[in-house]
Amino acid sequence: MVLPSLCLTAFTALRHIEPILVLEQLGSTFFDTALLMVVKDRCANATYPDTHLSKGDSQQKAMSDFYMIYNLIIRFTPILPSMLLGWLSDRGWRRTPIVVSLSGYLVSRLVLLLVVIFGLPLEVMYGAAVLFGLSGGYCAFWSGVMTLASLGSTVTERSKVLMKVELLYGMTGLVGSLVSGHLFLLYSSSLGNGTILLTMSTLLNLLAFLHSIVLLQVKQVPDPEPEQDANVLSRASSDVTVEAPARVDRVNVVLLFVAAVLYASAVGGAMEILAVFVMKEPLSWTATQVGYGNAAGCMIFLTSFLGVIVFRRCVSDGLLILIGMMSFASGIYFMSFITATYQFYLARSLNLFALIPMPTIRSLLSQQVPASSFATTLTALQLSLKVGGLAYIPGYTKLYQRTLDWFPGFVFTLSSILTVLAMIPVSIIGWRSPRRRNYEKIQGE
Repeated sequence: MVLPSLCLTAFTALRHIEPILVLEQLGSTFFDTALLMVVKDRCANATYPDTHLSKGDSQQKAMSDFYMIYNLIIRFTPILPSMLLGWLSDRGWRRTPIVVSLSGYLVSRLVLLLVVIFGLPLEVMYGAAVLFGLSGGYCAFWSGVMTLASLGSTVTERSKVLMKVELLYGMTGLVGSLVSGHLFLLYSSSLGNGTILLTMSTLLNLLAFLHSIVLLQVKQVPDPEPEQDANVLSRASSDVTVEAPARVDRVNVVLLFVAAVLYASAVGGAMEILAVFVMKEPLSWTATQVGYGNAAGCMIFLTSFLGVIVFRRCVSDGLLILIGMMSFASGIYFMSFITATYQFYLARSLNLFALIPMPTIRSLLSQQVPASSFATTLTALQLSLKVGGLAYIPGYTKLYQRTLDWFPGFVFTLSSILTVLAMIPVSIIGWRSPRRRNYEKIQGE
């Protein structure tokens, strides 16, 4: 009786979204490490006679140019497809965003494997990025994951479930990053380094794709009865009263939009260049070190998660945002001057809470508008961040290329400055917000 019960439990667990999340994230971390090393190898002999760049700087220019175009494609191609897939999901096709986006993941991994095996031009990856975007990409996949996780949880447990999903995603990335560099160095006959890593990445994404078609179950937990909800609300209201704003606080909304765009630009631009920066002298990272560096980035998921749990008990949302921004600003400024690998990890250790600001900004933004405008406001914020990417991706790339010969870390100093500027509107919101004092009425006083 014990064995059938265990088998039933295991089969039930396999029908949830978590196994797909683990398979996809492992495959993605393998792919990211492999792509960076392949780009480095293909750009090793790049030359720019008119610019008089050294061999190392020419390689950096070629790598940053590739990633600029590649990142622009994968960021903006999925906008319309992901909106269409989201519309289909709301019409009852809940698995569609996950299945379709995973097909794009699979194709992009397979294309890079073919590029390595057959020596195809690196520009083929632009076509793979287009196909990945047309499938909905990460946008459609993550929204699909969040939707299924939300449907499978009660209202009271939903925030905890979603936090656990994000934590699982980050921890899986940590494990995948730690082993990806070692797997890249495994040699496969005459095909060279990276073929085993890419083969495993492709197989993991294939398993995730098949899993989403065959095993994934859409489970919806019914909401509690209205009477139960009323009791819960009445008990909660006895402790604290939460009132939705009657109208939009336009000043606070604009300030939060400015802070979000500035911070997202600072983080996005710095992380785009950081992947290329660690490949140049004096760091000159190997595939193993790239994996460890990615693992350090994934660890921030855990530390930011713990930071929210600890700090939220004693500070406001505004101060929580400032703590996260200060964490990123200090770490990325230190990154401007690193000359050794251990210094990289010291700088990353200062970024412990760098993931706190954006979700907290969204939470604070929801408090400035009526419930009927919540979805519209968050969608407008997301579109603003996408438009911001049109400026900071090419802007950071060209600035990095122009400062290679005198201060390669200048882009990180710029990110630190932008982050400090993003703290100003958040501070203004804290100054504008009235201080509410709750006075406890003592009976008989």
